[in-house]
Amino acid sequence: MLGGVRAPDGRCLTVETTGDPTGKPVFLLHGTPGSRLGPSPRGVMLYHQGVRLISYDRPGYGGSDRLRDRRVADVAQDVAAIADALGVDRFGVVGRSGGGPHALGCAALLADRVTRAAVLVSLAPRGADGLDWFDGMAASNIQEYTAATTGPEELAASLASRSAEIRDDPMRLLADLRRELTGPDQAVVSDAGIRSLLARNYREALRTSADGWYDDVLAFSSPWGFDPADIRVPVMIWHGTEDVFSPVSHSRWLADRIPGAVPVWQSRAAHFTALHVMPDVLTWLLTGRWVRPAGGHTADGSRSR
Repeated sequence: MLGGVRAPDGRCLTVETTGDPTGKPVFLLHGTPGSRLGPSPRGVMLYHQGVRLISYDRPGYGGSDRLRDRRVADVAQDVAAIADALGVDRFGVVGRSGGGPHALGCAALLADRVTRAAVLVSLAPRGADGLDWFDGMAASNIQEYTAATTGPEELAASLASRSAEIRDDPMRLLADLRRELTGPDQAVVSDAGIRSLLARNYREALRTSADGWYDDVLAFSSPWGFDPADIRVPVMIWHGTEDVFSPVSHSRWLADRIPGAVPVWQSRAAHFTALHVMPDVLTWLLTGRWVRPAGGHTADGSRSR
């Protein structure tokens, strides 16, 4: 089901729900750049798990109106508005990549409504105490996030140009990233079905402009508007140890500061491996149980660092 929801300030948010209409509601917050059409479990799997999956285009992406100078914390008002429009009181939330900080924002600022939150391959706050934020990060991301603070005008022009190229060829973004992909990510994106899903996602994300992408990068490079240490709802943090787009050190930092966080570090996994663990993440959101992923991967759900 696709529809539009009005934010409190009148902006339009484009929303899509899939899965079991009577199932337990879970918000899926997309990556950067991304849209409501980002990869997610198939409808039959969502029905089997009893999940009503709710996704939407963040401001400036796809069909959602832009919110200039938005902060990560602004996600709370939009998610609350969508939940109210859908008649949803309590819900789980999961954010992947650029959706990770936004999922934490929901956990921090909507504590009376969020049942559990999961963050996959997330960034930590810029300037986080004790964290070398750029250590282990791919050159393309270092360039983007450096420009966010040293040359935002140049960043806007660069992302606008790249977005125009991606609109013409949605696979262009993956092609640009391919030289930086580690082995596990190469294996994931070698699947034609995954590439097709990602192409559809990028095409929709950037179909009108690069505004959402630009605003995400600025938001991640500025104060988030909340302190992860203040989160009191249950949080699970998943990260592939070979990720170079948002290094695992970011999630380790978050896990050390969010009270009671459940850390899961998966070896021989990287950024796009997060696409494969979503069914297990949904199980945790509904039940609090973590199921070790199959297929020879190793996951460590202990408190050891």
